[in-house]
Amino acid sequence: MAALRPLVKPKMVKKRTKKFIWHQSDRYVKIKRNWRKTQSNKKTKHMLPSGFRKFLVHNFKELEVLLMCNKSYCTEIAHNVSSKNRKAIVERAAQLAIRVTNPNARLGSEENE
Repeated sequence: MAALRPLVKPKMVKKRTKKFIWHQSDRYVKIKRNWRKTQSNKKTKHMLPSGFRKFLVHNFKELEVLLMCNKSYCTEIAHNVSSKNRKAIVERAAQLAIRVTNPNARLGSEENE
């Protein structure tokens, strides 16, 4: 199967890379150094470098939500999902052409001693 790609992948532009420093904060103790938190571009907010947005999946049925949105959202399997259910989620995601960000988590083979 070919690699799944997003429908659109806009270029992520950092509005400001330098820190905001309050004017004369070095001169007075009462003026704190930090000023405000920067806001990102709304089109690329919460977007992964791959171009997808992340959707957390806890069980098998939650994959059906992404059936129509598989070109803009990818799934991430929650940390408390068992390895048996992870395997089923990864297989179902492959059938629905949904990208999984952590498909190999907890699926490694264990050696019996």
